[in-house]
Amino acid sequence: MNNEKKKQDYLNVLRKINSTNEISQRGLAKELGFSLGKLNYCLKALKNKGYLKIKNFHQNPNKLNYAYILTPKGISQKTSLTISFMKKKMQEYDELKMELEK
Repeated sequence: MNNEKKKQDYLNVLRKINSTNEISQRGLAKELGFSLGKLNYCLKALKNKGYLKIKNFHQNPNKLNYAYILTPKGISQKTSLTISFMKKKMQEYDELKMELEK
């Protein structure tokens, strides 16, 4: 997976988690259009970087329920990735506009 694609995937996961705390991995993967394997890879990477906490509910009879919580570092990273993504899109727009004006 190339670095830009990985950053975009991480941003998508962080944004979705920021808006939806309690969701199953299957539900999260479905909403993001990811395979379970790809989502699991992203979640582990984000957790290892300290951007995400994962809590499972041991008392819950449905063992598939987890709470994904962004850490302060994760919130900061989400903001940074969003700004980077927007800058890249603006640069692409400017380049396309210049190309069309020729």
